Amino acid sequence: MEALYGIPIIGLLLQLIGYLVTVLPSIAPIILNLAAPIALGALCGLMCERSGVVNIGIEGMMLSAAFVAFVVAGIVAQGSTGRSEAPFGATSALVLGVLAGVLTGVVVSVLHAWLSISIRADQIISGTIINVAALGLTGYLNRLIITPNPSLSGGTFRPFQPPAELTNIPVVGWLFEMFLAQGPIGMSVIVFVLLLQVLLFRSRWGLRTRAVGEHPRAADTVGINVIRLRYMNVIAAGAFAGLAGAYLTLEGTSSFQPGMTSGRGFIALAAVIFGRWTPLGAFGAALLFTASNALAVAVQFQPPTGDFEQLGSIVAQIPTELYGMLPYVLTIVVLAGVVGRSVAPAAVGQPYAKEVRA
Repeated sequence: MEALYGIPIIGLLLQLIGYLVTVLPSIAPIILNLAAPIALGALCGLMCERSGVVNIGIEGMMLSAAFVAFVVAGIVAQGSTGRSEAPFGATSALVLGVLAGVLTGVVVSVLHAWLSISIRADQIISGTIINVAALGLTGYLNRLIITPNPSLSGGTFRPFQPPAELTNIPVVGWLFEMFLAQGPIGMSVIVFVLLLQVLLFRSRWGLRTRAVGEHPRAADTVGINVIRLRYMNVIAAGAFAGLAGAYLTLEGTSSFQPGMTSGRGFIALAAVIFGRWTPLGAFGAALLFTASNALAVAVQFQPPTGDFEQLGSIVAQIPTELYGMLPYVLTIVVLAGVVGRSVAPAAVGQPYAKEVRA
């Protein structure tokens, strides 16, 4: 193997692969931690687009929910004392904060559904309005509410500590640690992904949703209420965006920063496309897009050494800012190769008006 590592260029590539295999078990929980809000946002986008509604307002929904969840949790926490002994360190402040974040996502989704379905406004414009409004409004309210109260915080959920008997199992133990060494929201992501995968392709609701997204007029002729189903799905999808926002301020961090979503809503849409409009595919794409960020953590705390010394000397010269831009670069590269090959629901983005029979 050392001889192969010495081959120019190919040797470096082999070293990189070997290093990734070596550090993957240690960074796997970080990958899921970073992918959780993107995966939840992708589920929001997937439910909307499978119903025929484009939703580029996920970014704004997540940001609005992150702000409301943080403020509600902080206000409730000011009236309570003591450390919670509940699982995940859950307190009434954190639980109410999450509920407020989810409700915020639902409320913003109602606005998007009304504009897109009832008013039949351009769905791209509707989503853009939500993004711009959320960025400006949360920025203003942050200066008005949070900045004058630096102690405002509801805390964060504690991650679960899986038993050593599971994490020490050869070969697959790191997978248990990846999915179990998370807070409640991060741990729920895989549950939501599997549940939605089954419902979308193995249930009556899923069949009707896909029919409405592919051919709404044909669905209408067999008795499916297209307008109602689109409303239901878009509003329900907002709960996922709200949960993603709550994750950012109540599980990922314990603070709110203006614009802290940092494009995660748009990466979530890219995950939907790359995942071919399936929950499992979108989840896999979210993991792929965030792996580079986790790699940056691994390089910082577990740099390549020994057999990977040549790789380590090169990696040490790479600015940390480059790792921060890798998820966005990877998103562009992936979409450039996927767009045109991945087929969206046929009626996505097309407003539907029920024909009136004479």
